[in-house]
Amino acid sequence: MKKTTTILFDLDGTLIDSTDAIVSSFFNVYDKFGFQKPSTDDITKYIGHTLEDMFLNLGVEKRYIDECVKEYKKFYRQRSLSMTKLLPKAQEAIELAHTFARLGIVTTKTGRYSKELLEHLRVMNYFEVLVGREDVEHPKPHKEPIEKALRQMSASKNGSWMIGDTVLDLLSAQNASINSIAVLSGYGKKEELQKYTSIIKDNTLSAVLLLINNSQ
Repeated sequence: MKKTTTILFDLDGTLIDSTDAIVSSFFNVYDKFGFQKPSTDDITKYIGHTLEDMFLNLGVEKRYIDECVKEYKKFYRQRSLSMTKLLPKAQEAIELAHTFARLGIVTTKTGRYSKELLEHLRVMNYFEVLVGREDVEHPKPHKEPIEKALRQMSASKNGSWMIGDTVLDLLSAQNASINSIAVLSGYGKKEELQKYTSIIKDNTLSAVLLLINNSQ
């Protein structure tokens, strides 16, 4: 039977928990360059943004951004596999979604490393495409990542959904004119998320269950 639903997932806070890997990678950069370290809460508040924007928001001068991003990626890649896990019920959500929908990933993380991570977690085979930071000129909240994913899948916007945990995911969906579901398993606050979508679920499995019921 042809699948008429397409689901695009964010990664951090939606399918995976890589908070420890992200925070430790930021701390390493600040230690190496001798900058005053932000708090863990300050860092997690910006997860979902590009690394460039995160460093800027965390007080790093623009002239140091490129070197900071380079050092971050080097350190993160060495530790991400051992320090990242699927969120509770994410495996079940992915497997269930695959039974009735075509699946893709849209993330502001580096696509190459994200694929390695999902292969390590043994779920990459469920996804037709993965659009990462290096694959687009304009990352979320711009519409480009979503539209590129759908274009690569030859999928229609009609019947397409974005599931994510931050306002960036919801705005990207809105800008691309597709539906969205917010999940509370990550870094976004409910009071902010509800400004951009009418559907908010506790986790990704609950979001997928809603969609499978709608597809029947």
